[in-house]
Amino acid sequence: MTASEQRPRGPWDPAPEAAPPAAPARPSTRGPALDAGQSPGWAIASTLLLAAFLWWIMGSWVFAAAGIFGVLVHEYGHVLAMNRLGMGPARIYIIPFLGGAARAQRPAASEWHGVLVSLAGPAFGLLAMGPFVLAWVLTGEAVWLQGALFIAFINLINLAPAPPLDGSHALGPVLARIDPVLEKAALVCIGALAVWWGVSNGSYIFAAFLAIAVLGHLRRGAWRATTRPLSWSQAGRSLGLYLLTAAVCAAAGVAALLPLAGGSLPEAIRVGLGFLEFGR
Repeated sequence: MTASEQRPRGPWDPAPEAAPPAAPARPSTRGPALDAGQSPGWAIASTLLLAAFLWWIMGSWVFAAAGIFGVLVHEYGHVLAMNRLGMGPARIYIIPFLGGAARAQRPAASEWHGVLVSLAGPAFGLLAMGPFVLAWVLTGEAVWLQGALFIAFINLINLAPAPPLDGSHALGPVLARIDPVLEKAALVCIGALAVWWGVSNGSYIFAAFLAIAVLGHLRRGAWRATTRPLSWSQAGRSLGLYLLTAAVCAAAGVAALLPLAGGSLPEAIRVGLGFLEFGR
């Protein structure tokens, strides 16, 4: 150590060199990790399991093909709406023995967007009936029309306002706009009826799935998302869109049944209700 370093600094000594200012920390530009979706191997395995399950319970590979194609087109309708409304890139998941689900990367900006996403699946999913109707036109075999009916059934049952089906996400915000207690009471009651319907017609996996979902909703503290709630005008439009989508799905199913019922509308409705295990 030198003598100048040992003595105190004098008034004529040069000022010590200032340390360079620290570079400001850069804000991270990386957002939350994106959902990579189902791995290809698990997606294939899930699809095969679902197809085998449908073939086993329905007794026809046409029904299995209709179920898989109907689920994929239905979920792709959700994906299109999610991506269009800034919630994407959305992903499709195939759930063995149950069906499918579409998962967004970001929450909906408002409950109105959530309603649109919920109804996009059943509305778009009806397009999956096209190839099966065309196969019936070309072959004349009734099983293809039955496959088209099964697709209409998939979309119609999804509109039931029971958690976690699409109908609960489309109609729930409308009921909550009137009164949150009304939403809870209605969805729980309808969910219980849907569970009873599943048990009564032997759809035990579907009934168990709904029962778990309803119980999960009962245990939740807050049902409504933190997004912007529906206005009264949006609630009216949501209800109108919900009823229109349900009517179109029901009409599509009846149209598929008309040739099987000899062109009789009452008979087609009766057969359709029987297919849904009502009025039998």
